[in-house]
Amino acid sequence: MIPRTLTALPVYNEVRHIGPVLDEVMRYSNDVLVVDDGSTDGTSEVLAARRGLNVVTHTTNRGYGAALVSAFDFALQGGYDVLVTIDCDGQHEPQRIPEFVRVCLDEEADIVSGSRYLQSFPGDSQPPEDRRRINRIITDELNRLLGFTLTDAFCGFKAYRVPTLAKFEITETGYAMPLELWVQAAALALKIVELPVPLIYLEEARSFGGALDDARIRLAVYREVLDRSLSKAGLPRCSIARETSSGALTA
Repeated sequence: MIPRTLTALPVYNEVRHIGPVLDEVMRYSNDVLVVDDGSTDGTSEVLAARRGLNVVTHTTNRGYGAALVSAFDFALQGGYDVLVTIDCDGQHEPQRIPEFVRVCLDEEADIVSGSRYLQSFPGDSQPPEDRRRINRIITDELNRLLGFTLTDAFCGFKAYRVPTLAKFEITETGYAMPLELWVQAAALALKIVELPVPLIYLEEARSFGGALDDARIRLAVYREVLDRSLSKAGLPRCSIARETSSGALTA
């Protein structure tokens, strides 16, 4: 039996990118889902004009994590074998979707996670320094606490074995959702494989929204979510990030 694969894109106000990205995604995936997380910029109208597309619409913006949970639910209810998630801002290359699916199936991985730092590619972008630093701090913390060997805690390009999704209890609705997912993956002893992907930043000034645009606040929120997730899973909790006298972030 041929495995059934769904590719899902969480989307919020991506009218500039949604058309070209979907054109490429639909070349490599027969079944495509867009979770429109309360867009108000014309994205919804673009989606309404597309054929052969599944759309789940949040009437209000609920957050990146909430959009992914909707994708998980759709994949489970649809009886798919593999779910691929890919961002809609041009950071991910849709032609890599079949490779993620292949690795998920061939290596019997529960999660295949893209990594922008596992290896270098010609033409890689230089990431915004605060994003790279926070990613490194959180990734190192996850590895120390959970016994992982991750190199990129926050890449949104992933493949999941769909039956595994039913084991997650995700409550984080925002950008910190991957931290809760990693903690639960460790508690469930899931098989995780990282797959290298190019480092592409088309909009370095892209906003997280609200207070999360402040790097210090963003790191504090991430660590609070990590701490809460560890406690809920009955795992050792992490230390709290400190600031040096210069205001620099430390682990």
